[in-house]
Amino acid sequence: MADSLLPQDALFLGFDSSTQSLKATVLDANLNIVAAELINFDSELSHYKTEGGVYRDALVNGRIVSPTLMWVEAFELILQRLEKSSKFDFGKIAAVSGSGQQHGSVFWKKGSAAVLSSLDAKGSLLEQLNDAFSTKESPIWMDSSTTEQCKAIEKAVGGAMELSRLTGSRAYERFTGPQIRRLFETQPEVYDKTERISLVSSFMASLLIGGYASIDHTDGAGMNLMDIKQRAWSDIILKATTPGLEEKLGKLAPAHAVAGSIAAYFVERYHFNKDCLIIQWSGDNPNSLAGLTLNTPGDLAISLGTSDTVFGITKDHNPSMEGHVFPNPVDTESYMVMLCYKNGSLAREDIRNHYAEKSWDVFNKYLQQTPPLNGGRLGFYYKDFEILPPLPVGFHRYILDNFTGDSMDGVIEHEVEEFDPPSEVRALIEGQLLSMRAHTERLGMPSPPKKIIATGGASANDHILTIIASIFGCNVYTVQKPDSASLGAALRAAHGWLCNQKGKFVPISDMYIRKLEETSLSCKLTVPAADQDLIDKYTLLMKKRLEIENRLIQRLGR
Repeated sequence: MADSLLPQDALFLGFDSSTQSLKATVLDANLNIVAAELINFDSELSHYKTEGGVYRDALVNGRIVSPTLMWVEAFELILQRLEKSSKFDFGKIAAVSGSGQQHGSVFWKKGSAAVLSSLDAKGSLLEQLNDAFSTKESPIWMDSSTTEQCKAIEKAVGGAMELSRLTGSRAYERFTGPQIRRLFETQPEVYDKTERISLVSSFMASLLIGGYASIDHTDGAGMNLMDIKQRAWSDIILKATTPGLEEKLGKLAPAHAVAGSIAAYFVERYHFNKDCLIIQWSGDNPNSLAGLTLNTPGDLAISLGTSDTVFGITKDHNPSMEGHVFPNPVDTESYMVMLCYKNGSLAREDIRNHYAEKSWDVFNKYLQQTPPLNGGRLGFYYKDFEILPPLPVGFHRYILDNFTGDSMDGVIEHEVEEFDPPSEVRALIEGQLLSMRAHTERLGMPSPPKKIIATGGASANDHILTIIASIFGCNVYTVQKPDSASLGAALRAAHGWLCNQKGKFVPISDMYIRKLEETSLSCKLTVPAADQDLIDKYTLLMKKRLEIENRLIQRLGR
């Protein structure tokens, strides 16, 4: 351990470029937070006129994009804010890494490599990159407009399960490969004038190194393009997607690798040290896995953000028709397995606004005053096309008359238009969590888990955490910083620096083993598991919900 310590005066900077905001976290050599900043896109960059950080296309059903230049401007703004905070010296930052919302793509125009490599420190990034993109709108993970492209790619490679075997996932509308194919089919002139296609993660890293950064193995697995076993682009899938794609994607790299040294632009403009390393950026969920120090099979994390995700670690890649497998960003031998739900915080906000007087206090009061199991009221709330289950926009409510939780004998199910407001709130939260448990079990993830670590904005809500403990039947822990993605990115910056220093891969736990409680990475027990009787009743309710869900898929699923 002693020879693995980081230089005592060194700092490590992590970013998280998410759907609604850009966050930054700075760690010292003892892995404690010394500074943090946040830029909210809607409120602080309101001239882009986004809602929730995105544009929803009124003409093309399911098309959701974000303005690429907004991310550039936010990056400049957060650097300026960090500089003005005077909490630390940019010159002491030894390494930078970051997190990007997964699957989102950026299309660089031909000639942009030359622009990136010759940035003038006297000018802003926004001015100099204003004309660098072949399209100024980036498709993001919320987009669901590529169903036909998904079908075509699956068919070309031998079916959905074969694609899952090759890449870790069947074709999903939000994945980058189908998005690229749709752009090629609908805007061939944009594809033709594109020099490089980046993910949000590699795009942000490209700004920092003044050149095109590689896509890392972990985020690359969220594209339906990479052979997950070989860690290389799959020829058969590239050919099934678009012509000439490999050249536009560039090379892949391990998540712990050095993307490059920081560009002279940032040395001159913000006084970074010229030897500062830029470590490969990766996706937001993989960075959260790092920030939560999740490294034991049997433990699960639940991230409650714009999207809700459930993830854990496995030693093997087992193809499945639902869920995703990615290479573990901080361990070369294992995989990260994940479920993703599109209707996360935006659905919670929608129900709050319609039924809880637009107040989280009222929302929480309703959670507190309604009983567990909600009197047999089950709700399915899809403000956007859902990923899991694959259901369109819509709201479905059912009452199970005579349901006590002991058995389904005598229970009569009927659909209703609406519940009373308190029941709506509980039906939403219980429904989201029952779905998570049902699908994690179906994917072969541990049940019950050894423990759950909750993160994301809603993890600060003890009422929701109590329901998690009751439904999953295990202890629920929380971390000091709900934004585990930017924290994980800062930790990965330190890890990448250490691997580079040693000239080999070093287990990330070497940096905090036996001293985790002394760092900003530590977690605490927040809610213990519920009593077994309540857990068993939720198990029965979960099975009934899954039965109704399957009927909805047969009737409405796409």
